Amino acid sequence: MIRASDLATRDVVNTVDGRRLGNIVDVELDLASGRIRAVVVPGQPKMLGVFGRSDDYVVPWENIKKIGEDVILVEISDRYLRRTR
Repeated sequence: MIRASDLATRDVVNTVDGRRLGNIVDVELDLASGRIRAVVVPGQPKMLGVFGRSDDYVVPWENIKKIGEDVILVEISDRYLRRTR
């Protein structure tokens, strides 16, 4: 068993390009089934954080390939970018 707070402390790494995306900041739940639908990882800061952030990544649960002790491996492309602002 793993807690949501444990997920937030692990680095999320994309296996498609090897990029570190950040840490999970939110989850999307399906209230009818009680299952996690997706996790949200914030976009990278723009220009030293002065100009905000780029789009967030919304990673569907089925795209999470492995949850390890320190890292969560995901497989996503740019189509999972979502503007949240």
